[in-house]
Amino acid sequence: MTDPVPPSETPAPEAVRLAELEGEIARLKDTVLRSQADQQNQQRRHQREREELRKFATAGLLEDLLPALDSLALGLESAATQADGRAVAEGFRMAVGQLRSILSAQGLAEVNPVGQPFDPARHEAVGSEPSAEVAEGSVLRVARSGWLLHDRVLRPAAVFVSSGPAQ
Repeated sequence: MTDPVPPSETPAPEAVRLAELEGEIARLKDTVLRSQADQQNQQRRHQREREELRKFATAGLLEDLLPALDSLALGLESAATQADGRAVAEGFRMAVGQLRSILSAQGLAEVNPVGQPFDPARHEAVGSEPSAEVAEGSVLRVARSGWLLHDRVLRPAAVFVSSGPAQ
């Protein structure tokens, strides 16, 4: 049999338990610090990704617009050498058509409310005029086109509203 350890050399159970708990506290502190660092790194990474997404979100649209820009530049070059304005006007008409097609593919739609009832959510009244042909409170003519982006008003149409037949 082995000699029993004298009581003075045996660590007290409280001291052993205290050492265990201090070790556990140190391990938990380390875990918390690592978790906080991971969370901060993840937040920074998400912030960078959001900034990059915002920065390049319009890249596809802008790339689609470049051919229309090229057409406008060619139209300007042609205008400098042409005496006949019809060819230049046709070139610009084609470029505007290209732009409208590109923007339409991106969800942009022009608002032309002539003859429709005035809607303050989609139209901006810039004046009123009497009209025997268009009912009172309806759009008589458009001063500036309005635009919708996926059914959300991007810019309201500036319109003249009929005040009914002249008195």
